[in-house]
Amino acid sequence: MTDVLFHTSGRAACVTLNRPKALNALTHEMVLRIDEALTAWEHDPAVETVVVTGAGERGLCAGGDIRAIHDDARDGDGTASAAFWRDEYRLNARIARYAKPYVAVMDGIVMGGGVGVSAHGSVRIVTDRSRIAMPETAIGFVPDVGGTHLLARAPGELGTHLALTGAHIGAADALLCRLADHYMPAAALRDFVDDLAGLPVRDALARHVQDAPEGSLAAQRTMLDSCYAADTVEEIVSRLLAHGTPAAEEAAGTLLSRSPTSLKVTLASLRRARHLGALEPVLDQEYRVSCAALATPDLVEGIRAQVVDKDRSPRWSPDTLAAVTDADVERFFTPLGVRELGLAAGTGPKP
Repeated sequence: MTDVLFHTSGRAACVTLNRPKALNALTHEMVLRIDEALTAWEHDPAVETVVVTGAGERGLCAGGDIRAIHDDARDGDGTASAAFWRDEYRLNARIARYAKPYVAVMDGIVMGGGVGVSAHGSVRIVTDRSRIAMPETAIGFVPDVGGTHLLARAPGELGTHLALTGAHIGAADALLCRLADHYMPAAALRDFVDDLAGLPVRDALARHVQDAPEGSLAAQRTMLDSCYAADTVEEIVSRLLAHGTPAAEEAAGTLLSRSPTSLKVTLASLRRARHLGALEPVLDQEYRVSCAALATPDLVEGIRAQVVDKDRSPRWSPDTLAAVTDADVERFFTPLGVRELGLAAGTGPKP
């Protein structure tokens, strides 16, 4: 019961993800315990601020426990994974609507589910060590935990690039993509968190926030906007290759190594998320997509190649973009009936 730790210090209540050997990957039990703590603190007048950090030196959180998802999809019926996602996505929605300042310390590696417990917060801190990504297409999956909502709201087509390639970005690019709010050096974090015990968030920020070092995406913005504005993944790859710059060719090569099905479903998810607008209907959509992914071979194969056997040589099925039909993509968005997540319908957490 120590995978996630809770304590209060002055006016601040602290959540520490505490699986450093697993890079603080989220389990179902951790999600449930965080949700319980947020419920208690929301109604506790002594708590003015919630702070989320990760144990160890490597990062806040590398995502969900995808090895457990692999085993469930391969050997089980997917029920455990669907139950985990149901509670995880509800937690993401709660964080986004939380009534008190929710300060997420996005230090080190922050990927997948780690983005879900941080980037929906009201105060998001990045550092010189931050490495943020939604790398799901590399494991035959699709960005979830509200990731398609966040990336659909990034300027231009930056979010499309990050969602399809799974590229890791640092502090400045996270700020540019609206995944974070403030930068401070990692060396300042301990004092910043200590200050939150006695100061309002605004005053604690004023003591430590600095300008972030320059990133790389701003200089590539024109190329990325032009290439990723295409309506299909095939056309995106064609435009990147035709552009001819090293950055464009690298992106095209990355795309061609990803699950073709995941790429096409991810692009459709992002485009639809732009029209859905609010977080809750996007999470409902992501839940449909995630559940559908459990029945596809690429999710098990992608996790096998990247995490289980670590041969980094997934055998995708289908193995080309041309072989993935519009009907194949549309199946991921099929309504689930009584199994719907139901956040947009008001059956999820209330603001």
